[in-house]
Amino acid sequence: MKILGKSRLMAATVAFCIAGSTAAWAQTEIQWWHAFTGRLGNLLAEQVDKFNASQSDYVVVGSHKGNYSETLNAGIAAFRAGEQPHILMVFEVGTATMMAAEGAIRPVFVVMADAGVDFDPDGYLGAVKGYYTTTAGDMLSLPYNSSTPVLYVNRDLFIEAGLDPDMDLSTWQQVDDALAGLKEGGVTCPLTTAWQSWVHLENFSAYHNVPFATQENGFAGLDTELAFNGPVQAKHIETMGNWTRDGKFIYAGRRNEGGANFRGGECALFTESSAGYAGVKAEAQFAFEIRSLPYWGGVEGAPQNTIIGGSSLWVLAGHDSDDYNGVADFLNFLSTSDIQAKWHQDTGYLPITLAAAEQTKAEGFYEANPGTEIAGMQMTAKAPTSNSKGLRLGSFDQIRGIIDEELEAVWAGDKTAQAALDSAVERGNMLLRRFEQANR
Repeated sequence: MKILGKSRLMAATVAFCIAGSTAAWAQTEIQWWHAFTGRLGNLLAEQVDKFNASQSDYVVVGSHKGNYSETLNAGIAAFRAGEQPHILMVFEVGTATMMAAEGAIRPVFVVMADAGVDFDPDGYLGAVKGYYTTTAGDMLSLPYNSSTPVLYVNRDLFIEAGLDPDMDLSTWQQVDDALAGLKEGGVTCPLTTAWQSWVHLENFSAYHNVPFATQENGFAGLDTELAFNGPVQAKHIETMGNWTRDGKFIYAGRRNEGGANFRGGECALFTESSAGYAGVKAEAQFAFEIRSLPYWGGVEGAPQNTIIGGSSLWVLAGHDSDDYNGVADFLNFLSTSDIQAKWHQDTGYLPITLAAAEQTKAEGFYEANPGTEIAGMQMTAKAPTSNSKGLRLGSFDQIRGIIDEELEAVWAGDKTAQAALDSAVERGNMLLRRFEQANR
């Protein structure tokens, strides 16, 4: 066995280290900032790991930056400091804000075209992609987690209250009858909700084909004004206010605080995102089912279609061209049928592509998990109208805060529904005018 001299050994060692380092440096790092923790965070990390293991040119690094609002603010601050990630998760109400930041974003359709990636926007669900595309059909950000509200039913509490758990709950009139029976039957929480503005005003308006705002809910221009104080919305909020005073509707909080009450078996009915399915299935110690979101019978055009919540992935400007090739490959990977079908089945979020929906059906998931197909059917049964294709409003995160505050005044009995909605519209319009002025 030949033994190297000291100098030759050192040279060989250095050469080996350089070669190893070069191999490591060859991987381009792609930073993805997101808002997921817990089970969703684990499933997201699983997707990242699969992509990183599937090729050796790029390595995606996922970083949690807080809730949706905090993640958006972190991304904005990072861009101003020149330290922006490649990909930023932004909730759907931040779409108008991102669109207005033209110099800060690199549209997905441009990223894909420049990278030469085979990208077909028509392969995405129309009700999902429309939220994130221009009127010309150019996709600005990639839909990632999209959901829509549905009605969860605790069948055991219906039986305990002496009600038929299979009773029709298609309309709010029928829900009203059920709430009375549940209350009389000793149920302490007949109805609760998550995300009250998203479910009971934003989606409510779309489902009843009435405007939430003018200018096609903001899609047609920045000079939009809020319009959710119409008679249909006012009637619904007034009814919910009455239910609150009668102990039929229990308000738990602005976000998803009511989820714990339902999953714990306390509440009979729960309006919540379709993405709540995974949590309910994992925690509920009772028989439950998923129903369509109710609508008010007698309202012309209802039910129309609900709209999405969740987030999309925005690509930020200011990186090298090779980085964007990696971003394109990763976004394309996330859109593949296998990845999307598993994400849909694991979480309750909608499959963002037609192929993933078809694969899920072919695998027998809907048959084995009744009700999980309702969200998709609810969104795609009718072609979206100008009132039901989504919302694109500036400063909408802050406007939601105003809506929450005014609705809480109704639940507390401090304001009538009409007065609260009128106030929310007036205050929200002030924010819209400021946004318009800043982005002319």
